[in-house]
Order: sequence, then structure tokens, then C-alpha cells
Amino acid sequence: MLLPKAITLDLDDTLWPIGPTIRRAEAKANDWLRAHAPEVLNQFDSTRRLRLREAIVAAYPDRAHDLGWLRREQFAQMLEASGYPATRADEIYDVFIAARQDVELYPDALPALQILAAHYPMASVSNGNADLKRIGLDRYFKLTLSASDYGAAKPDPGIYLEACRRLGVAPEEVLHVGDDPHTDVIGARRAGLRTVWMNRASSDWSASEETPDFVVTDLQGLVRRLLPDLDAGHSALVTQ
Repeated sequence: MLLPKAITLDLDDTLWPIGPTIRRAEAKANDWLRAHAPEVLNQFDSTRRLRLREAIVAAYPDRAHDLGWLRREQFAQMLEASGYPATRADEIYDVFIAARQDVELYPDALPALQILAAHYPMASVSNGNADLKRIGLDRYFKLTLSASDYGAAKPDPGIYLEACRRLGVAPEEVLHVGDDPHTDVIGARRAGLRTVWMNRASSDWSASEETPDFVVTDLQGLVRRLLPDLDAGHSALVTQ
């Protein structure tokens, strides 16, 4: 197998599970509302919040890639509809986004990142709003690129091409790793990158387009595939 010259990585559901992370962040936001704007909780249950989110996306399709803006706008409209100043949306968002950085890495993620970063320049390419510096993983990445930074979300090929440009590596020499068949595998392949499907659930490939270059069930599997000659007796763990 021709080895890549650089790696791009998805974040949510590739390095950590996103569901528990968002639930914790929303619980923290609800704690703020309970203390400062309790009527919002009476007016907006989960169903009404979802409908509001969908309405905002429909009304502002040009902002649909910016999850931070969408979340702030949702908070602002919830506050205003419940009789509170919409300007306090930033306060809630600050609580939410701080908690959103409280991720629980998959057990394989950190050891693999330490090994891979020692051998490849890496970039994160994500539709989410994780902050690798606040999480403590920025040291392993040459650059981070989010949909809100770029102005479009995966699977837009442009976000992948921009990551390749900033890495200084041709798309065909970059390997993208991600969990989503459409946004990660098919999106990156359309941009000319090689692809790895992070299939932690050991699911069947159901997309109609061609399969990824290879499939792994965790990041240690990626290490074994890319660095098969790595001394098995060496932990390769970088001192933090």
C-alpha cells in the first residue's frame, strides 16, 4: 500500500462519542436556564427545540454549516419567545460551548494520536465546534479546520482541498479518516483524497458509491495498517 504523506482526521465519533458530550453540554445550558430564565424550560421541551432548530436552518440555509451560530440563534429565539432579553444568548452559549469541550476520548484515541503525530503531519477536518486547544489535543495537529472556519461543511470537497492546501500536500497523498460514510468517506474521495472508514460499530457499508480504501474499527487499527513495522515492544507514548 502506498503510504500517505499526511493525514486528515474527523473528530466527533472518530476520537470521542459525540452523543454523551452534547447531552452533558445541553444539561449545563439547562442548569443556566433554570437559574436565570426558567420560563424557557417551560416553553421549550425537546420536541419544540428541535422544531425551532429546523426552522432556523430553513430560514438561514447559508448559515447551516455554522453550528455555533445556529446554537446561539436558537438560544436567542428561545429567550425572546419566553420573555427574556435575546442578548443573554451569549451567556448560555458560553456555558454550553465550555461543556462541549468536556469530551471522553475512546481508549484507543490518545495513544494512536501520539504515534501518528510522530510520523505524519495531521489536520482535523470537522463540521463540529470542538476546540482542540481547550480539549488538550492541539499539540498533535499541524492545523485544525472546521466548517464554520471554512464557510461550508463536509462533504463539500472544498473543505478537504483547503486542508490539503494548508498542509502543503497533494490531495491524492492525503489520507482522510472519519466515521461518516457520506460526509467523511465519499466527501473526501470526491475531493481526491484517499479514505479510511472508522467503523467502530462494525457495520456493513451501505453507501451506494465505492468503498473506502480500507476500514478500521479503532485508531490502533490505523496505526497497525500504516506503521506495521513499529516495534511492538515500544509503547510510542509521548510524555505529556
